[in-house]
Amino acid sequence: MVIGMDNVRRACWRRKSGLVGAAIFASLLYGFVEPVRANVVVAPTALTKRLIEPLRRSLQTLEALIEKSEGFDPVRTETAFTVAMRDPLEVLILPPMMRRLARTAPRIDLRTVQVRRRSVEAGLADGTLDAVLDVSLPLSERVHRERVGTDRFVVVARKSHPGIRPGFTVRTYLEQQHVMVTSRRRGPGAEDIELGQRGLRRHVRLRCRNYLAAFRVVGQTDLVLTMPERYAALLGGNSAIRALKMPVKMPTLDLYLYWHDRVRDDAANRWLRGELLEALGKRAFVGKTVA
Repeated sequence: MVIGMDNVRRACWRRKSGLVGAAIFASLLYGFVEPVRANVVVAPTALTKRLIEPLRRSLQTLEALIEKSEGFDPVRTETAFTVAMRDPLEVLILPPMMRRLARTAPRIDLRTVQVRRRSVEAGLADGTLDAVLDVSLPLSERVHRERVGTDRFVVVARKSHPGIRPGFTVRTYLEQQHVMVTSRRRGPGAEDIELGQRGLRRHVRLRCRNYLAAFRVVGQTDLVLTMPERYAALLGGNSAIRALKMPVKMPTLDLYLYWHDRVRDDAANRWLRGELLEALGKRAFVGKTVA
């Protein structure tokens, strides 16, 4: 605070606290500030200039934690939450959640981000992330989890696809050219792993990063796409595209909500988790049966 204002008298006037004088003394003692004019102005040292931004971020995090844990009221509290989730979940969760927050939490902001899965636990531990929605992850016991949904894979193709015949079989599936949605440059998808265990392989003609683009490609070409059923139903307003039962038995796609032990009893975080569950639906979800 003193560093940000430079002037000691002004800082004392703003805070009206004897703690300010002690803070200035300690800052001088440990070399964080240095006097410029006698008893009036201090300036940050080179050490302080390097520490200002990290300290400011830490203090903001501490302030947010205090606000969230003491007297939390979603109607009156002004704060922001950060939740990590993948693109498809944003489409499913954010519209109903933001409609609800507009009525019940008008001063609370929401940020959704995508983080590397190996960084999830660190983000939850240091408060960078308040919650995470993702598939099953190998995290420590300090990270709590709740299974909040399940989905399954389907294959989408345009209805006029010349290679799709009645009775969609494994052979027909392998004869097609495929779109694969992934953020990685190389490597197999979940369906490729299952196929590989059976000694089978498909031809991936296109790798891209999001399902919306892939879905549109499928609607305009003879490529097919393997994707979560619920997301396919959401995007499937286009009657030219149909969803087919995956001919290869696949594990279900389970969704988990993660939060750290440090916020286990935090009222604000409990509220956030409840809102995420409300947006997802109060029961585990599975899309409608497809042909």
